[in-house]
Amino acid sequence: MAKIRLTKEFRFEMAHALWNYDGLCRNIHGHSYILAVTVIGEPLTDENNPKLGMVMDFGDLKRIVNEEIVDRLDHSIVISDKAPSEQLLSLPQMSERFELVSYQPTCENMLVDFAERIKKRLPQGIELLSLKLNETANSFAEWFASDN
Repeated sequence: MAKIRLTKEFRFEMAHALWNYDGLCRNIHGHSYILAVTVIGEPLTDENNPKLGMVMDFGDLKRIVNEEIVDRLDHSIVISDKAPSEQLLSLPQMSERFELVSYQPTCENMLVDFAERIKKRLPQGIELLSLKLNETANSFAEWFASDN
């Protein structure tokens, strides 16, 4: 059977700051992220399966990525747990949505985290092939399973 790739795109707004960085990104700033998730698999051939002919229901992929990434990060502030965050995160109202991560929240490191989260949730027979995360309109990072 033929292997088919499916790609779904997600958009979310997120702020971050890079702890101990020597450039402008050490300041809290935001991006309009675009995440492209590509999976690969074989279309179902079971005539009795309501998903006949599908590699994966796009709705199922959407649910997984939204639960693992978008719902968690959209309109949140993401910072490393190594940064002294107590004062920043104690601001009333302005820090209700924040995520402390165990890594520097660069585009590259977020892709590694996203890949692990998504892979654990995919149905049997479906593999994560690649991720592309646009941080700006002309700057992005990519993760490929074949490289890892």
